[in-house]
Amino acid sequence: MDIQGFWPSSWEPLVDQFRQQFTAGEQGAAVAVVREGELVASFWAGSRDRAGEQAWLEDTRVNIFSAGKPLVAAACLLLADSGKLDLHAPIGDYWPGFASRGKEAVTTTQVLTHTSGLSAFHPRVKDPVIFNRQAVVSLLEYETPWWPPGSAQGYSPFLYGWILAELVRRVSGADSFSDYFYRVLAEPLSLECRFGVPSDEHAALADVAPLKRSLGQPQGQTPGASSAELGQLMKQDPRGVINRAFANPMSLMSQTNTAQWREAEIPAANGHANATALARFYGALVGPNPPISQALLDEALQEQTAGQDGVLGVPLRFGYGFMLSQPQVDCHYGSAAGFGHPGAGGSLGFADPQQSLGFGYVTSRLGQGLLIDPRAQNLIRALYSCL
Repeated sequence: MDIQGFWPSSWEPLVDQFRQQFTAGEQGAAVAVVREGELVASFWAGSRDRAGEQAWLEDTRVNIFSAGKPLVAAACLLLADSGKLDLHAPIGDYWPGFASRGKEAVTTTQVLTHTSGLSAFHPRVKDPVIFNRQAVVSLLEYETPWWPPGSAQGYSPFLYGWILAELVRRVSGADSFSDYFYRVLAEPLSLECRFGVPSDEHAALADVAPLKRSLGQPQGQTPGASSAELGQLMKQDPRGVINRAFANPMSLMSQTNTAQWREAEIPAANGHANATALARFYGALVGPNPPISQALLDEALQEQTAGQDGVLGVPLRFGYGFMLSQPQVDCHYGSAAGFGHPGAGGSLGFADPQQSLGFGYVTSRLGQGLLIDPRAQNLIRALYSCL
């Protein structure tokens, strides 16, 4: 496999690991690393279409799914920094229609930390609804928490993004969350990332498809949680929060290569980015001049909630929108001080403050890991062997 890009000569073990993964099912992917504020490595290989005919390029973007959640959180933190948003105030103070049906006291921090009780829609939702912002807003205003807000942690795969995006839109006065994100984060930090990709840019995006076979667990490591196990939990309670969180509507799991999905604003799940964007974002957070004030960033990266998650069924630690490092390999972001977020299927971004390092990995082949995919685990292990 021909690897394109650049990297320090001493980092050949990392590049070799990346190359090996193409012999085991990877089709198109990229890795980038920012260290001490500088992009020190960016390499890619493979193809971006399912037929394998179009080469993956340096700027190829792909759906990063939940790896985009911290980018949404950062938009909220910037508004808090400017004094326009009080993270601890009820969301209803800024969005009156939200303050009903048990949501009157729900705060931005509760949404950011997945403790709001708003993990899924209760009523069955028709597929086209998720592509209509106003329809989603109406559903959010009608929704009720699955448990008393603040009383338990339960991951919110999709509602997290819609709630925060609408809040950002109202507080900032922007026409859309995507417009605000591009103006205050993507453009200043040179992030090739969009939440809602214009139709004339679709041809350059990578298609996603299932990984044909498991790459296995890194040697000597305990297997992590898998999406197959999550699927079993969904089947056990078809009307419960776990099933509703991931399959209400089914288009949330089946439409990811369609024009409707790519153009819509589904901030918790349909950000399209390249590896460099993730590395630059996280590198900026641990760099010399972070885009968020140090005081607020320190608060955002403190453990706000921890424990067995009521939706994913695994132990998790959260700051404000960021997963925090844990000892288990599928939730370890470089060091004990690391933070980041995986995306369904494999994409990953994280920062390690101890190394002043930002890391990005994106892939078009979706694996079964629930948290950090085994491919990303292998890459992290190889990277740290080079440091």
